[in-house]
Amino acid sequence: MLAGVLFALAAGLLWGLIFVGPLIVPDYPGALQSAGRYVAFGLIAMPLAWHARHQLRRLRAADWVEALKLSLIGNLIYYACLASAIQRTGAPVSTMIIGTLPVVISVTANLCYGHLEGRLSWRRLTPALLLIALGLLCVNGAELQTLGPALDTKRYLGGILLALFAVACWTWYPLRNARWLRSHPQTKPSTWATAQGVVTLPLALLAWLLVSGQLVWQRPDFALPLGPRPYVFTGLMLMIGLLCSWLGTLCWNAASQRLPTVLLGPLIVFETLFGLLWTFVWQENWPPLLTLSGITCLIVGVIYAMRIKPQPLVKKMKIRRDRKSD
Repeated sequence: MLAGVLFALAAGLLWGLIFVGPLIVPDYPGALQSAGRYVAFGLIAMPLAWHARHQLRRLRAADWVEALKLSLIGNLIYYACLASAIQRTGAPVSTMIIGTLPVVISVTANLCYGHLEGRLSWRRLTPALLLIALGLLCVNGAELQTLGPALDTKRYLGGILLALFAVACWTWYPLRNARWLRSHPQTKPSTWATAQGVVTLPLALLAWLLVSGQLVWQRPDFALPLGPRPYVFTGLMLMIGLLCSWLGTLCWNAASQRLPTVLLGPLIVFETLFGLLWTFVWQENWPPLLTLSGITCLIVGVIYAMRIKPQPLVKKMKIRRDRKSD
């Protein structure tokens, strides 16, 4: 349990960096940033794939199809929506919308996978979810107050919708990914992360070509293929590809193999917390009191959720049989 939580913490620390990327290159479209990030991820994965070629050969065709689906939805589509949302709403607001993932994933996991791994008691889980939800509301309220009259309603609402779609993508991804990993304990987390990187590369290259074609049509003044700041963009994509995509995925895979699926939801909050931390560090300011209160609620809610033990389905069935026999 402790090792799983530490791996999830490390993944959140690394994934939090993705909320700063769109702020560093705001003149680059979110779709181009997503394609660039995962081209870098794929290129980084290729030499790692050669090193792990014997383990990768053990994967079946169905496993590669699963890696392809996970990469498309959980990588390319998710990050394209998130980067575009950050550019429209600002990093803190999008971070807090993504921060609803602990609640959404926990509820979804309890409903969809509880019969396989054991459910958490709704009575005991509800206080933790309410604390997390309260924390999210506090931080979101503080950020909306900061925007004030500078708010562009149409652009802001478009960003909200994109962020919500990103939430849907990343609700599906960790649950599906965790189920695969727990049903394939013989596969190393690093091998599965590398496999996802390998299948991501052709998808990312195709996405790059499509986005470039759109830019030629809509923004002919945009300097292709690497934009107006090629060195900054290339270095940023390589850094995010290595730290966030490969190493972050490796850490999350390791956590997914060690923890019940229903407990992974609350641990997603580490991504939100570190996303806020890196954003405030980049902006060089301190979070307001309301934001700090929200962060405190998030942390307390996660700690509370981690202390809840899943109730195995077998025990419930045994109790029911005993009651019938009585």
